[in-house]
Amino acid sequence: MSSATGNKQAAAPASTRAKPANKAEAAADYLDGRLGIYSLAKANLRKIFPDHWSFMLGEICLYTFIIIILTGVYLTLFFKPSMGEVVYNGSYAPLDGIRMSEAYASTLNISFEVRGGLLIRQIHHWAAIVFVAAMFVHMMRVFFTGAFRKPREINWIFGFLLLFLGFFDGFLGYSLPDDLLSGTGIRFMEGAILAVPLVGTYLSFFLFGGEFPGTDIVPRFFTIHVLLIPGVMLGLLVAHLILVFYHKHTQWAGPGKTEKNVVGMPLMPVYMAKAGGFFFLVFGIVAAMSAVASVNPVWAYGPYRPDQVSTDAQPDWYMGFAEGLIRVMPGWEIRAWGHTLNLGVFIPLMLFPLVLVAIAVYPFIESWITGDKREHHILDRPRNAPVRTALGAAWISLYLVLLSGGGNDLIATHFHLSLNDITYFVRVGSFVVPVVVFFVTKRWCLGLQRRDKEKVLHGRETGVIKRLPHGEFIEVHAQLPQDKLHTLTAHEQYEPVELPAATDENGVARKVGLVTKTRAKLSESMFGEHSQIPKPTAEEHQEITSGHGHH
Repeated sequence: MSSATGNKQAAAPASTRAKPANKAEAAADYLDGRLGIYSLAKANLRKIFPDHWSFMLGEICLYTFIIIILTGVYLTLFFKPSMGEVVYNGSYAPLDGIRMSEAYASTLNISFEVRGGLLIRQIHHWAAIVFVAAMFVHMMRVFFTGAFRKPREINWIFGFLLLFLGFFDGFLGYSLPDDLLSGTGIRFMEGAILAVPLVGTYLSFFLFGGEFPGTDIVPRFFTIHVLLIPGVMLGLLVAHLILVFYHKHTQWAGPGKTEKNVVGMPLMPVYMAKAGGFFFLVFGIVAAMSAVASVNPVWAYGPYRPDQVSTDAQPDWYMGFAEGLIRVMPGWEIRAWGHTLNLGVFIPLMLFPLVLVAIAVYPFIESWITGDKREHHILDRPRNAPVRTALGAAWISLYLVLLSGGGNDLIATHFHLSLNDITYFVRVGSFVVPVVVFFVTKRWCLGLQRRDKEKVLHGRETGVIKRLPHGEFIEVHAQLPQDKLHTLTAHEQYEPVELPAATDENGVARKVGLVTKTRAKLSESMFGEHSQIPKPTAEEHQEITSGHGHH
């Protein structure tokens, strides 16, 4: 009896369900019944995301990547990735009748004969430059604030790979027109690849399809540039965004903000509306830059010829670091068993990825040193992690010094300096400048920590001078509000890892491994008494305030 009644009740909703009012609702019901779109949207579109200007850096990366894809698709409709020779008879008179590759001729055709083609080319190139710059600044923001900590280590690696692939896809992109500038850059890369012992010639033949300059360079670069690398980057970007959505953004310390409680705005409609407007703002700024400032004017260089070298040949800024390494490296060589190892090129070629990888693996090194396996959703103020901040600043200074080495010829000609003097300065500066920047930045952070501690204990200066009954003049200090006190004291300070006792409980000498000693030494250098200022305790603050520390 009850079973029959239950069956009738279960069947009733299906037969009495209200029919959709229109075809749109019917389509929505159909999709929701099979894909669960409504349930998915209801669960995720109201997620809260913190609202801070620094998070826009990641959005700039995303939007410029979208711009690159859209403009790249348009350009592929007119570009011919072929090394076949043709005689140019286009509208650009200075090159009329000149023999050139089809790739270069089609680039001229896009620039001068396709409606809006030059603007699209400029937008594509400028968007690539802004993308890499935004990636660089975004990753530095993540680094300096400690946003790479658990559970975001994998997302940090995804971001690093996107930056690394962006370097090389940009290089391949400005190599496609086959003009004198890009051809010189390819020749530079070929020389670096050939310096790799044992496999250098094989790598060169695989990449170029034969001797340089061959007939397959542009077609091969085109395939890698428009299919292989963008496909990998798109997959990494999707995975990166999924993890951002799953973990939510990190947030700055403040009242009501905890590792579990996120304070901000819902994804829909507030966050999405702002993101949509910001996309068009980024697109507009990139388009304005492209309309005002010309980049890579291939018609000014002419087609590539192996017997000519452009005197002002320079790569985009993000590859200048690698070129600087090779330019300032002494021309050392080793000759043995009938072979020559060109250390002047091989060593910089190995250092280039190692310098980048040093930043990529840092989150795992810091996690190992601290032994902290907890999840972190609250950001660090850079001043509260002096050693980490100093390391990041030193890395940036090394990048800038080597970038100046990559443009040593332009610096010499524009400022009337000696090319050799600039090269020697970069050689010495590569070792000295990062060390100086490290110690200056660390001391700067410690000074800011001391100032914060003084503010917490004694309040802020008001500029009001008061005379005491016994004649002493003092400045009146005002106690900080609670939200400001929370911001200045919310950070966590690690204790240095201590080595185990020399002997165990039985008096037997204890063996301490090299790994344990190294971890303890690094921990002391990062969190010892010379690397952080102890933040004020509640007891200290209470003692000051109760003792009329604020006048």
